[in-house]
Amino acid sequence: MEKRGGCVVVTGFGPFGEHAVNASWVAVQELDKLGLGDRVELHIYEVPVEYRTVQRLIPDLWIKHRPQLIVHVGVSGMATAITLEKCGHNQGYLRLDNRQFCPDTQCCVDGGPECLQSCIDMDDVCRRASAAGPDVQFTVSTDAGRYLCDFTYYTSLHESHGRSVFIHVPPLGKPYTAAQLGRALQTILEVILDMVEHSEDQINCDYKH
Repeated sequence: MEKRGGCVVVTGFGPFGEHAVNASWVAVQELDKLGLGDRVELHIYEVPVEYRTVQRLIPDLWIKHRPQLIVHVGVSGMATAITLEKCGHNQGYLRLDNRQFCPDTQCCVDGGPECLQSCIDMDDVCRRASAAGPDVQFTVSTDAGRYLCDFTYYTSLHESHGRSVFIHVPPLGKPYTAAQLGRALQTILEVILDMVEHSEDQINCDYKH
């Protein structure tokens, strides 16, 4: 990965189901207000909860910006902490999206491996973010939910050869405010960028599919 000072893309999701206001997009907008410092070019995007849009948009973002990292943020009604997802899954997509569609094959990439992991050590990110002292809790997960969050993560990991991260946030007020979520995302991104700059031996993004 490149040294700190490059381009980072962060996405959140639009409304779906009971989430008329999606906490992930609110959190990403809060992050945008805070920024990542003058050396980091930050671009944010709201992603519709639609499989076909994700399949088109995620590759386009990598081509357009050539970022050193893409961070995807989603909301989980079951989460009570900021959850760092370690991997994305290729199969098991049965739930319909906002357009009442799901892939006929129920998978992201035909013939792709079942699981792809981020080349960022999410356990280490969790430890470092927790030690940074924000007023939120962090945890890690290996199950991003087999819906648009997981689908997006796998698509991005496949496109980027591992240079993607996915973060689940709780709904607004359960228990964190928008400002707290934004600061939590900022902390995570600063930790990751610091790891990239100072601990490159821990980060291997050269695996092949």
